[in-house]
Amino acid sequence: MKLQQPPLINVKFPADNAAATATHKQQALKRRLASWSRWLHIYLSMASFAIVFFFAVTGLTLNHTDWFADQQRTAQLKGNVELKWVKTDADDKVAKLEIVEQLRRTHGIKAALSDFRIDESQCAVSFKGPGYSADAFINRESGEYDLTENRMGVVAVLNDLHKGRDTGRAWSRLIDASAIFMTLVSLTGMVLIFFLKRWRRSGLICALFGAIACLWVYWQWVS
Repeated sequence: MKLQQPPLINVKFPADNAAATATHKQQALKRRLASWSRWLHIYLSMASFAIVFFFAVTGLTLNHTDWFADQQRTAQLKGNVELKWVKTDADDKVAKLEIVEQLRRTHGIKAALSDFRIDESQCAVSFKGPGYSADAFINRESGEYDLTENRMGVVAVLNDLHKGRDTGRAWSRLIDASAIFMTLVSLTGMVLIFFLKRWRRSGLICALFGAIACLWVYWQWVS
């Protein structure tokens, strides 16, 4: 008669349980990080698509402004302001607001006022906007003025928006936001590559090659 051996019981010691728990937590954390990175990368890319596309295209046009030089249009205009607005004994009594509003109304100027200078013989008023400038010189003895208006074309407007030149505080904040978006898109893309074992090595090599290529161009032809 054969004696039956008692079944083996797998006894886990506290140290084994702690290690298994730690490993499980690490794996859960990795899965969560991968999921969040993928979610952020997808939706940040979509949310910032328009602005990223805009800055990509205008980066090209900004680098080749000579392609669009023939779009600039200059107009020489004349007019008069009320003599009492400029012919005063004190410079601080010049009617700046009335002069600016008349220039805007008469010539359809929508750009922001950038400068208003006063000297003994004339007042100089400047307006600046994306792809636009207007400069008026007013004779304080007669009230007559000459205004030079420059319109640089649609591409120049886009280029100035890219640079944030004469665009105001709201657009400046949009540029800051787009920079943050693009930074996050880049970082989440880099995080994701570490979770793609099949493409991790080749992806990192491509990233390294791109960085080295940029540095090499700088050292070779710029510095």
